[in-house]
Amino acid sequence: MKFSLIAPTFGRPEEVTEFLESLLSQNYSQFEVILGDGTPGDTLRPQLERFKNNSTYTFKVVYEEYLPVSDARNRAAEIAQGEYYIFLDSDCIIPAEYLNKVETYLQKEDLDAFGGPDMAHKDFTVLQKAISYSMTSLFTTGGIRGQKKHVGPYHPRGFNMGIKKTAFEAVSGYSEFRCGEDIELSIRLIKAGFKVGLIPEAYVYHKRRTSLKKFFKQVFRFGAARINIWKRHPEEMRAVHLFPFVFSLGLVLSLLGVLTGAYVFTVASLLVVLYAVLIFVDSLLRNKSLSVGVYSVITSFTMLLGYGWGFFRNWWAYSFERKKGGLKL
Repeated sequence: MKFSLIAPTFGRPEEVTEFLESLLSQNYSQFEVILGDGTPGDTLRPQLERFKNNSTYTFKVVYEEYLPVSDARNRAAEIAQGEYYIFLDSDCIIPAEYLNKVETYLQKEDLDAFGGPDMAHKDFTVLQKAISYSMTSLFTTGGIRGQKKHVGPYHPRGFNMGIKKTAFEAVSGYSEFRCGEDIELSIRLIKAGFKVGLIPEAYVYHKRRTSLKKFFKQVFRFGAARINIWKRHPEEMRAVHLFPFVFSLGLVLSLLGVLTGAYVFTVASLLVVLYAVLIFVDSLLRNKSLSVGVYSVITSFTMLLGYGWGFFRNWWAYSFERKKGGLKL
């Protein structure tokens, strides 16, 4: 068997069902799907029984109550039969040609590990499309999550990440990290000398969070996790990772400029406005939607503030609160 598709799950039956249904449309045969499920009370598995007898793929579930995300992936990998493990998130919809595109690329380029982009489906809500823009744009994240043009080295992410079984076992799989575990694994793979690359055509539709509050909490954890990664791999801290915190400081200065009229703060205010216009125009051109353009400014600022605050808060926890493992994520 060539591919084992693995996803951690924790409740959200509608989301998981949509994910599994999208895989029924794959124009590819001989693959399996394994869920590492930690849903309390084992309430998710009974709702997925109908997928066990489908004719497209072999379906398995590894269950343990409150199974952490890294353990869920590792436990699923232990029973996987594929030559490649492909780790996906259960809030993704997988296009019908996904595995064909992966197979075609790997025939040309023998990669030990790879990733692909995520994008918004045409049927996503305005908010989901705006969040997708904020998480993937060169102007917000530096394109580091799977764009052809990106800042710094490319690290595959767990929402769309393939690894040869031999490479996965060589680096002992996912670490104990509860957030940022995918990036930390990518770093270890690269350090171990494995060939890692981006497959631009192997994209997935990533639904992400359904409210600004949930999105803020998610990116707060991402920002905090970057400090954990820095503690383990100090050489991996780059300017793009500092940008959300710097932006947050600039936004505070711009607000002071509005209140005080001081020249230096007024300059900061103008820079923030120019940045907002840049995001709006870029999103408008990409999505061809005025509403998505407007929302993209809101979601981008939410993302940068959430990530920046998480980054600072965990740095403070390490540096001044003497928390050995940082914030509990």
